[in-house]
Amino acid sequence: MLLKIKRIYDKSDKTDGYRILVDRLWPRGLTKEKAKVDLWLKDIAPSNELRKWYAHDPSKWREFKRQYFKELKNNQEAIDLIQKQKGIVTLLFGSKEEKFNNAIALKEYLVTK
Repeated sequence: MLLKIKRIYDKSDKTDGYRILVDRLWPRGLTKEKAKVDLWLKDIAPSNELRKWYAHDPSKWREFKRQYFKELKNNQEAIDLIQKQKGIVTLLFGSKEEKFNNAIALKEYLVTK
């Protein structure tokens, strides 16, 4: 499996492969048809408490990842749903923050475990 990351608001194309939305909240202003999501895995997103605490503050990035990885360890079912995919898998996120978001952290978790 080849993991890619893409902002859900960016145009989809066939090189995206299997598209998985990894946010707890549905992206504003986007219809399901326009989003072209194959799977919405909201349970793999950070908890509401962690998401609100982090608030995409780069100074909290390391601690956010540590806490998020701890949550992911207790969510093997959702991890398995991603890992069983074949070919290209694109993790989709809605945040405007493209360097410090849960999709980036999730990809790091998946490739190191």
